[in-house]
Amino acid sequence: MSEDTQAENKVLMVCIGAAHGIRGEVRVKPFGDDPLSFTDYGVLTDRSGKRSFEVVRARVQKTVVVTQFKGITTRNQAEELNGLELFITRDQLPQPEEDEFYYSDLAGVGVFDMSGKQLGKVAAVHDFGAGDLLEVRPARGKTFYIPFTKEFVPEVNLSEDRILADLPENYFSEVREEGASGEDVRDR
Repeated sequence: MSEDTQAENKVLMVCIGAAHGIRGEVRVKPFGDDPLSFTDYGVLTDRSGKRSFEVVRARVQKTVVVTQFKGITTRNQAEELNGLELFITRDQLPQPEEDEFYYSDLAGVGVFDMSGKQLGKVAAVHDFGAGDLLEVRPARGKTFYIPFTKEFVPEVNLSEDRILADLPENYFSEVREEGASGEDVRDR
């Protein structure tokens, strides 16, 4: 397996932050819905796959997860890990349920309107706090966002590399009109 294929097969689970205390614990930023889910996959590796890390224990503390890795017993050892990203391989993840998707699977998938016209391809999936948004990169112009809900995205077909978007008629309108109070209001 080539290095590029290995990198594509990796899923980022945590990024190690600062040392915590003097016994080798570190603060980690987890990626996933459950902050402790990274502990369920056994050994984690660095991007190259050459260094491996086994979780001894982990606990949620405010906005981070304080973690002890096997063999890391001093503050100096913990400080050397700051900024290190840890991964699992894609095949370690469970199959998503129906109507569930891994964000990485959506990247590059074509987005089409209800008439079949291609709007662009998914550049990324974001959650800024109000729900998931698909960032779509058109063939030309700036990227735009579509709410990743059943109403706006009634169909996702990964086997056909196709996402169907049902957008309101004036979704891309840049026209402004004057509201009742006299201020400018963007069409919605």
